[in-house]
Parts: sequence; structure tokens; C-alpha cells
Amino acid sequence: MRALMIEDDPQIVDSVGWAFRMRWPDMEFLSTDSGNQGVTMAREQRPDIIILDLGLPDISGFDALKGIRKFSDTPIIVLTARKEEFDIVKGLEAGADDYLVKPFRQMELLSRIKALLRRTSTHSPESALSAGNIRLSPATGILHIGEREISLTRTEEIIMSKLMQHQGDVVTYATLAEALWNDYYPDCVAALRVYIRQLRQKTEEDINNPKIILNKHGVGYILFTPGSRSATASG
Repeated sequence: MRALMIEDDPQIVDSVGWAFRMRWPDMEFLSTDSGNQGVTMAREQRPDIIILDLGLPDISGFDALKGIRKFSDTPIIVLTARKEEFDIVKGLEAGADDYLVKPFRQMELLSRIKALLRRTSTHSPESALSAGNIRLSPATGILHIGEREISLTRTEEIIMSKLMQHQGDVVTYATLAEALWNDYYPDCVAALRVYIRQLRQKTEEDINNPKIILNKHGVGYILFTPGSRSATASG
């Protein structure tokens, strides 16, 4: 397997490269500090995973991400020093599959990469799920809400599947984190909040007044559909 890191901080590159050599020696590690070169390497080297910094010296990491997505669906984890949810959501909307905020632990990065590779290579069950007027086809990643047809990413599909399987009940942060990353790590609640925001942008009429995906503060999320049991929740 082959990993490509597009990052202009040599200390981070050295640190991540060392972690791969020590913990994942079968993974070939490539790197570049140029966004343009990174896009070229993604096309020519065909890596299995791409680790992309958003702050690059030549072009924006967002532009590099969009450039790669024109020809590749390789899983991409973005690294960012920007903790604002807007920037993280922007990266995910541009085609990233996961993200880490700097500074980060090397072992956490490797764990997230393994989980991402596992879930992108695992085929979803063929059977469709339904909850009230909501239907999900895991085989295609298409969500139907009434007559609306919505395309979900693999991450969004996993979250929605869990919520639909337990409609009307709270699905805890730990349950969702285990489904996505096989682990409950310190920043997982913040990460889940970003993904829930993405789902709400696709499913809710008013993202600031959600009616479908509700939050049980400090516990998790609830999928509310016509006929599901009510629960004390908030947006």
C-alpha cells in the first residue's frame, strides 16, 4: 500500500514518516510540500490514502483537494491548524473523507487512516433501511426523504444507518465513534458534530432549527421521524 502526504512542514512530515516506518512498515510513504506537485503525484502514483495539509505555499489545500477529486476517489484526510467548524466543513464538502486538527498524535493519525481504509473498502449491506418517510439504500448511498433524493458520503451513510436502526432512541457519541473509527477518542464529539452538520445541511429545511436529526446534549443524537417516539432533545 502507498500513502501520500502533501505537507510543507518538514517536522510533521518527518514525524509521520517515522510513525509509518515504525508502526506500518508495509505502507510506502511518499511526501511533497507542493500542492500542485501533490495533485500530480496523486494522479501518477495512485496512493491508497492521501494526507493533505490545507495551508500550502503554492496553492490552497482546498484547490488541491478539488483537483484530486476530478480524477480520483482515493480516501483523503485533511490536516488543518484551523479549528473553526466552517473551515473543516468546507474541506469535507470539497471531498475530504476525514480531518485532523493540528497538533495531532501520530498514532491517532494512523488509527484514523486504518479506520478510513477499512470503511471505504467494506461493502455496505444490500438491504435498504427505512424509518418513517426516510429510506436509505446502503448499496448506492442514496437517502430518500419523501420525494427528495440525497447522495451521502460513506461517513454520512454510516451515521445515518445507525440513527435509522435506532430511530426515536438516543444513539450515543460512543456508538457512532465506534462505528466510524473503532474507537472513542478525545476529539470524537467535535468531529461527530461536524458530520452531523453536514447531514443536516443535506436533510433539514432549516439547519438552525433541525426537525429530523436532534441532539441529546452530552449524550448523542436522535433520528426523529413521523411515528417515532418523542424524546427530550435539542438542535
